[in-house]
Amino acid sequence: MIDLTTPIDVAIIGGGPSGLAAATTLKAAGVGRVVVLERETEAGGIPRHCGHPPFGAREFKRIYTGPAYARKLVQTALAAGVEINCLTTVVQARIGGELLLALPEGQQVINTRRVIYATGVRETPRSARLLGGMRLQGVVNTGALQSMVFLKHMRPFKRPVIVGTELVAISAVSTCAHAGIRPVAMVEPDPRPTARFPFTIYPRLKGVPLHLNTRPVAIHGNKTVSSLEVEDADGTRRHIDCDGVLLSGMFTPESTLGRMGHLEVDPATGGPVVDQFGRCSDPAYFAAGNLLRPVETAGWCWSEGRRTGARVADDLKGKLLKGVQTVPVSVQGPVLKYVMPQRLNLKVSRGKDVLQLRLNDIAKGQIIATSGGKTVGQWQVNSRKERRILLAISRLDQPAITGPVTLTFTPA
Repeated sequence: MIDLTTPIDVAIIGGGPSGLAAATTLKAAGVGRVVVLERETEAGGIPRHCGHPPFGAREFKRIYTGPAYARKLVQTALAAGVEINCLTTVVQARIGGELLLALPEGQQVINTRRVIYATGVRETPRSARLLGGMRLQGVVNTGALQSMVFLKHMRPFKRPVIVGTELVAISAVSTCAHAGIRPVAMVEPDPRPTARFPFTIYPRLKGVPLHLNTRPVAIHGNKTVSSLEVEDADGTRRHIDCDGVLLSGMFTPESTLGRMGHLEVDPATGGPVVDQFGRCSDPAYFAAGNLLRPVETAGWCWSEGRRTGARVADDLKGKLLKGVQTVPVSVQGPVLKYVMPQRLNLKVSRGKDVLQLRLNDIAKGQIIATSGGKTVGQWQVNSRKERRILLAISRLDQPAITGPVTLTFTPA
């Protein structure tokens, strides 16, 4: 059980890069008791499963493999005075910072001054991808593969097809190489890879053919996978012989706890609604990392965790204004996928605060912000699908904002 004789100032749900960075920053800012609640047997997050570089260049100025990077994050947090409680699941998050926990010893209720959600993301399972066929052995997602290979020393297949071209799919190629697995193909429904150059060169260097404009339709086999049926851009269907299917990417924020609780959740991102300080609809709660929007790198989440930790420290000291009127921010049209944060505190905006957007398609033109029928901001954009877009909030004409802010895309 967690010691309750000393009050808890901040509880952090999730012990990945963002949660550990926030915890370390809080201790550096002089916050008294900071407790990390991690449901796994060890803290460190997804990098624990990624037995390859590069991790840590931004954070520690050197390159680590994922497990070494995770250990470094944990060691840094512990050295700062952070308490890390593993095998601890938050069952309910209640108004004002009260948490119901499930521990090996039983249930426990703790009360905290502030809570930071840092529960990360999960990959979309086969069922949600509407991928047909029988339930067969050899169909896994990237996280499961990395766990099997690096933690359990298992090899679920020898000749899989990798579905998707996000950065995590490139990571999957490295994991396969480590385990002696030789993917027979990588398929992508879109005409271009999702990951940025030069990462997309890596599969070719490893001899993995890339099939663009190729949509997976069904998985075939008898008990185990024997082929993946795909459909090309012209509607032609064919089978790729394989003994496994690796489903990569299509991340969803791990926001079940928030959805079951009292926090407002954004249907576009799948994560909680926050202002530019990471503050949720209940001001006792903040959020950081991939929970806010899928998906960013470990280094990005670490940086975001640090910023959120600093803002929570300010909030505990009364430096983060309360009760300031916020305006909602949303996107409109088929090109813009979402915007985060979803609410803005205009009177306390800082120079480095940004709006983060993602795209559903290639976009070259202008993103225009309107409020009350007037243009209050505009930014040039030239980017591809799923790329991170950062718009400086300082570019908004804040005195002209009279109500909700809507972002739309106008092609060049």
